[in-house]
Amino acid sequence: MTKRVAPKKRITFAPRPRTKPPDFGLGGFSFVHNLSTRCAWYHLYMVRIHKMDKKLLVSILLLVTAGFFIFLSASLGLLARDTAHFSSIAFKQIFFGLIPGIIALYTLSRFDYIFWRKSSFYLFIVAIVLNIIIFVPGIGISANGATRWLAIGTYSLQVSEILKIAVIMYFAAWLSSVRERVSEWRYGLLPLVIMLVISAGLLLAQPDTDTFVVIAAALVAMFLVAGGKWRHVFLLVIVGLIGLSVLVLTRPYLRARIDNFIDPSASSLGSGYQLQQSLIAIGSGGITGRGFGQSVQKFGFLPEPVGDSIFAVAAEEFGFIGSVALIALFVFFTIRSFKVASSVTNAFGGLLVVGIVSFMIAQSFINIAAMIGVLPLSGIPLLFVSQGGTALLLALAEAGIILNVSRHARVVG
Repeated sequence: MTKRVAPKKRITFAPRPRTKPPDFGLGGFSFVHNLSTRCAWYHLYMVRIHKMDKKLLVSILLLVTAGFFIFLSASLGLLARDTAHFSSIAFKQIFFGLIPGIIALYTLSRFDYIFWRKSSFYLFIVAIVLNIIIFVPGIGISANGATRWLAIGTYSLQVSEILKIAVIMYFAAWLSSVRERVSEWRYGLLPLVIMLVISAGLLLAQPDTDTFVVIAAALVAMFLVAGGKWRHVFLLVIVGLIGLSVLVLTRPYLRARIDNFIDPSASSLGSGYQLQQSLIAIGSGGITGRGFGQSVQKFGFLPEPVGDSIFAVAAEEFGFIGSVALIALFVFFTIRSFKVASSVTNAFGGLLVVGIVSFMIAQSFINIAAMIGVLPLSGIPLLFVSQGGTALLLALAEAGIILNVSRHARVVG
């Protein structure tokens, strides 16, 4: 006869009974107690999870401040040419670029970036339409052989700037939705090629080759970060070099850039003049520079001292030390942003930051490299510094998006 063993009782720990707060006949004390408790936990959650990266914010504000003072100094060179032109450019930069840009920076830093994933397709369509209607007579504005601006009253909007961020947002949304299959050509390489073809078709018609190069660099960076194959990128690079060769052979202004890059002295009074004057300005700055506002080259020597030549003005006034400090700010901004991208748990947020920072740093690198003679000259502006209300406004808005992503990232050291 087997002995029956009573099953062991499971030991459970009953929750301690909660003591109901006294009501005092008002029916409100309990509600206030619960509400205050929930608010305390909500506040703790917000502080831990939704605190933006302050180091990144400081780097952005330093870039904007430095860029504004460099722009003010460079714009004084316009006084030697046209006082009215100086007033118009300074007014537009401040009231159509800087002030609304700061507002956009603050607003978008607090605006949930997930919204852009849901609306990226519609923004992409709007950007395509804007880059098409500029060719309609009476709507688009042409200058120096290029049609890149949309007339809105007395203000002009550079539509390629909108296309940049729209393409990045839409591609980030796509890659985050198929992230497990990006290595397959149908889900990774093919969409990348489609985005490149659409961008090329819109931008090369304007023509705006430099912006297309910047967009292409950002898209390729996003593709690789998302898990794309290097051999696909290598194939794209080969095709891109062939396409670039065709463009250089068929477009005289691109061929002139290459010729002047190879031998700037061959056209000292033509298109090679800008590079020569830029190198003179940079060399004149020496180690410490001439001093703020003391540039000589901006007065009638440097073409576009507030445009793509503005780094040469900064180098002349602040010297080698100031130039390195400005570049260091861009580098710190880039490193800090990539840390945010690697710390965020949402794939869309990480890819969005990678795309934005990639075209920002590519644009800045191309401008600076062209001014020191490392790359052929381009008309691309220096981010946060050069003239352009649309470019400054959107750059600050994009920086605000990065700051918002940093609110959702894990703690960044």
